[in-house]
Amino acid sequence: MEEDRSVVISEQEAEQYDRQIRLWGLDAQKRLRTAKVLLIGFGGLGAEVAKNIILSGINSITLLDHRVVSDRDQTCQFLVSQDDVGTNRAEAAVERAQQLNPMVTVKADTDQISHKEADFFKLFDIICATCCQQEEMIRINEICHTNNIMFLSGDVFGHYGYMFVDLNRHQYVEYFI
Repeated sequence: MEEDRSVVISEQEAEQYDRQIRLWGLDAQKRLRTAKVLLIGFGGLGAEVAKNIILSGINSITLLDHRVVSDRDQTCQFLVSQDDVGTNRAEAAVERAQQLNPMVTVKADTDQISHKEADFFKLFDIICATCCQQEEMIRINEICHTNNIMFLSGDVFGHYGYMFVDLNRHQYVEYFI
C-alpha cells in the first residue's frame, strides 16, 4: 500500500479520527483512508476484526463468507441478529457494520473463497483471512506475496488461537543501548 499524497482528509474525518491522527500522524491516517480490505470468514473473530478495521477509517471493506448464520453465531458474532439465522453471514452483517462508520464502504461477497481466482485478490491492499483451511491460506498468501498485498490470517478455537502475518516488507528501527 503506497502513500498517496493527493488524499485529503475532510474536516469531518479529521474530527472523527482526531485521536488516531494525534497518535500516529496524518500520513498514516491518509494511508488508512485509501486502504481496500478483504475480510474472509465472518465468525466471532471476523466480526471483531471488521469492527476495528471499519472504526479506523479505511476506504472500503469486503466481507466474504459463503456460510449462513447459525444459532452458534449468536454467541460470538455481534453484527448479526437472531432474525438473520439461515441467511448469509456476510450479507447479514453489512447493515450493522456500515453503521459503525458511514464513511467506510462496506460490501458483502457470498462466494466460496476456493472459487476466487488470483485476479480477485489483486483488488485489495490488505487481506485478512479467518475460518479458512490451511491449503486456502497458503494459496491466498502466495498470491498476496507475489502481488505485494499484505496478508494476515488467524482463527480462535476456545481459549486457543493463532495468527500469521506476511507484510511482504516491513521497515523498523532498532535501538541499541
